[in-house]
Amino acid sequence: MEQTLDKQRVQEFARKLFGFYTSGVLTLMVDIGHKTGLFEAAAQGAGTSEAIAARAGLNERYVREWLGAMATGGVVEYDAATRRFSLPAEHAACLTGTSSRNLAAGSQTVPMLAKRLPRVVESFRNGGGVSYAEYRPDFTEAQDASWRLLYDGLLIKGFLPAAKGLPERLKAGISVADLGCGTGHAVNLMAREYPASRFTGYDFGEDPIARARAEAQAMGLANARFEVLDVTRLPAEPKFDLLTSFDAIHDQRDPAAVLRRAAEALAPGGVYLMIEPKASSNLEDNIGNPFAPYIYGMSVLHCMTVSLAAGGAGLGTAWGQQTARRMLAEAGFASVEVVDAPGPQNSIYVCRR
Repeated sequence: MEQTLDKQRVQEFARKLFGFYTSGVLTLMVDIGHKTGLFEAAAQGAGTSEAIAARAGLNERYVREWLGAMATGGVVEYDAATRRFSLPAEHAACLTGTSSRNLAAGSQTVPMLAKRLPRVVESFRNGGGVSYAEYRPDFTEAQDASWRLLYDGLLIKGFLPAAKGLPERLKAGISVADLGCGTGHAVNLMAREYPASRFTGYDFGEDPIARARAEAQAMGLANARFEVLDVTRLPAEPKFDLLTSFDAIHDQRDPAAVLRRAAEALAPGGVYLMIEPKASSNLEDNIGNPFAPYIYGMSVLHCMTVSLAAGGAGLGTAWGQQTARRMLAEAGFASVEVVDAPGPQNSIYVCRR
């Protein structure tokens, strides 16, 4: 017997579905605006498409059509009487400048992931995954762009003070390692802020480590070093007073091994700061969380698949607080405090042995 459909519900979902597609296209429009300087040009003040194109040094016809997408998408405002477009200051704060509020760089994640979509689809059919090597070098670029301004604005004043007394210890001088450091910007910022402390960044990608070393040299840092290392092989010696990881555990081939190694490498009285996506391990708890679809989607398109490609655990981006607490306890951490990170999408785990 054919099921009778609720026509209103069909129409409502069709509109919602098309909204997904619209958001995807607008993401690409944001990426264009970020890469061409159009947001900076629009932020200078209201102007026609000709004026904004001239400010940015771009083709007016393309800029006019782009502005149409931005106006109908609610990013810029349009005055039909004067044919002028304006970027509200509140919107400009999220799209321009050097503040951690500037989220424009995150737009490049979608086209970067889309390039690997055919390989991910293959993995749905055949199992396995898409290796981390297949995402480089543009994954490195996207991650660096997304995290750099966050580190600049929030690392010293937001992330590190989550552990009581930690900034004071860093000022006095301790030994620090960052696990899965990527391009090393967090390490270099800490090394500059706390010259009495010694910092090491570990990552198994040679290209991000090269960039980390170059930045450290450019900043004149004598207390920051970087090493190509699979952190599942992190040695127990030397001991570190502080270990950090920023969204680097859930996509590991063997996250349990990394956590065990971290516990073994932590000096008595030391602290491990683990920053991970804010989620529950239970799907039902994540329904209604506005960040949850992004977290699960990122897992499918990168984090889970790179782990499975290496024959790993495939823990997934939404491994959640319950699983994280259990695995940290199994690794040897006797004390785990979870606090909200600056910004609603991450949690900070303050771990001690």
